[in-house]
Amino acid sequence: MAQKSKKKKAETIFLVCEESGAYNYAIRRKPGGEKLRLKKYCPRLRKHTFHSEKKK
Repeated sequence: MAQKSKKKKAETIFLVCEESGAYNYAIRRKPGGEKLRLKKYCPRLRKHTFHSEKKK
């Protein structure tokens, strides 16, 4: 009897600039865990700002 393994598939999430609201980065990761909040470069503002995780 074959068993199906229930793996969590990787989903695409977007990192959105908290200051300008621009969708600057798309990454793939497994669902679950806490939301990401990273300091990344925002080309619209030309400086490093905090980016938070958001699903489109």
